[in-house]
Amino acid sequence: MLSSLRIRNLALVEELEWNPGPGFVAITGETGAGKSIILGALKLLLGERADKSLIRSGADTCMVEAEFRIPAELQLNPLLIEQGIEPCTDGVLILKRTISTTDPGRQFINNCATTLSSLKWVGDALVDLHGPHDHQSLFSTERQLELLDAFAGSVSERKTHSATFNRLKELESARSELGGSDGAIEREIDLLRYQLQEIRSFPLPPNKEALLLADYHRASNARRLAELATAAVNALDEGDESLLIRLASARRPLADLEKLDPSTASFAEIHRSATVELEELASLLRRYAESIDFDPASVELLEDQVNLLESIKRKYGGSLKAALEFANRAEEKLARLEGREVELERINKEIATLSEQLAATSTSLTAKRQAAAPKLAKAVIEHLTDLGFKKTGFEIRLTPSTTPKGSGADEIEFLFSPNPGEPLRPLRAIASSGEISRVMLSLKTALAGEDNITLMVFDEIDANVGGEIAHAVALKMRYIGRTHQVLVITHLPQVASKADAHFKVSKEVYGSGNFVRTQSRLEAVTGEERVRELARMLGGQSAAALDHARELLADSSLL
Repeated sequence: MLSSLRIRNLALVEELEWNPGPGFVAITGETGAGKSIILGALKLLLGERADKSLIRSGADTCMVEAEFRIPAELQLNPLLIEQGIEPCTDGVLILKRTISTTDPGRQFINNCATTLSSLKWVGDALVDLHGPHDHQSLFSTERQLELLDAFAGSVSERKTHSATFNRLKELESARSELGGSDGAIEREIDLLRYQLQEIRSFPLPPNKEALLLADYHRASNARRLAELATAAVNALDEGDESLLIRLASARRPLADLEKLDPSTASFAEIHRSATVELEELASLLRRYAESIDFDPASVELLEDQVNLLESIKRKYGGSLKAALEFANRAEEKLARLEGREVELERINKEIATLSEQLAATSTSLTAKRQAAAPKLAKAVIEHLTDLGFKKTGFEIRLTPSTTPKGSGADEIEFLFSPNPGEPLRPLRAIASSGEISRVMLSLKTALAGEDNITLMVFDEIDANVGGEIAHAVALKMRYIGRTHQVLVITHLPQVASKADAHFKVSKEVYGSGNFVRTQSRLEAVTGEERVRELARMLGGQSAAALDHARELLADSSLL
């Protein structure tokens, strides 16, 4: 459950803290007041790509932070720990995201910096969001299979089946590597041995590569280095015109200057310091020149090592580290190939065991799906009838898959006929978004007791409906709200009146003169304020509209 949402400097929101509460929560307001900002904030926390234009004018950064109460059955902590993220304390999960005009955005889970993909993964486990275009996911047969498995109570079994399937594919690939002809295997063994010998022949670890290159560069330029060092020594300390001789000639004038003006004593000190420094430099240069060894054999040895290094890097990944990693993999593969008879026997045994397990889970999944499909279809038809499709047709068709899959041995298709006399057609062939939205709502209502998602968000999913259908949509939302937290952005007073809590978004203009700003506000409406907001949605503040609003609320209180 979303227990709190904090927004700062996002679009028209300057500062907002919202505690929506449990159950069915309605959000209403005039067009353009900023209802979509709530949805946008949630989408940012779900890992959606950030648009810097969302940052409020005049601000450098915006921030969205949410606190969720996590049910124990969601078992989120082990997965967080696995990714190096702090687990939830007392069932509280905190998601945070910041966007900056100048720097890359940052995201956090439980105050640990993380990636957008991790944020999306956690968000997918927490929130089910449906907007005017989100019903497109229903067109995916993979999504349809997920919904049926949720209804059938076979989600865990499907995950086990998928893991077994993936492991089986890995083993079959490994067996293929080991199952070539004897000649081909021997050639591969010879190649691996040659590659390992070539890489292992380089005598230095990766952290010594820079030292080798420096030694080679120094040895190959030894003669020139000696010449340069000697020339510098000569300039400093050889002959009558050397720098130190000329510097010494300034000693007496400086001493006499100090006698006449004691304030110049520091000049002589600087002179003495410069003389010492230059003498030390001359001494270092002499020792350096004397240490240079003109040894052609050493140069040749270093050159061979550098050439070997460059050859290894070129062949095995572009760096010495990559080459050593290649060698580790090659050693593992060589061990498998050299002991391939034993390894093949082990792999074949594991493949046989996993194949039996896969066949068993596949049969079990198919049986559960075949048993659940007509029940789910019947439940969806009942909900669709409530939503205005009096003689609709809905069927879940299962057929054997032509290729092995991690999801099982079944192909699925949701078929729908919105009008009597029309044939059942795949959902993707249904053009009306209003029809698909009601199918989505029917499925969600049918699955309300099976879905572990803690928060469902519906953004104007009730568009293009009215009258009794709007009343039915509201009842479905309220039904789902008994087991989930449901946030609904709506323009329908029938829907808003059935909510456990009602919040209104409004725009406020403040300031004067050259400084005028607009901000969105979100406030709970209760009592007469709620009556007035429902009356506005009904068309005005007339006595008839106010009476109608009170009737809607009175009907809701009896449910």
